[in-house]
Amino acid sequence: MSYICSRLQEYTVETAIAVIADGGATLKIDAQHLRDLSFRAGSIYQFIGELHIQPDNETVLQARVGRNVDGIDLNLYHQSLQLLRQFQAEQMKNPTT
Repeated sequence: MSYICSRLQEYTVETAIAVIADGGATLKIDAQHLRDLSFRAGSIYQFIGELHIQPDNETVLQARVGRNVDGIDLNLYHQSLQLLRQFQAEQMKNPTT
């Protein structure tokens, strides 16, 4: 399961494919299961789903959950993820019983 939060670059209604961008990286989101979510280019969205590698090596997130999170501070969000990863790495090194 993958968890992603980023700015929507584009959305195609016919294919239900969204493209999110963060820095210089982009990721396609298959949003076919998110019919109740309205997409607006430039808004920030969170998605939870499974990452799939296509035969052409393109990565697509099959979104199961999505929501608009306009107003979130993306810098603070990325800092909190970094701290969470550090904490998890420390826990793996020093498991408590």
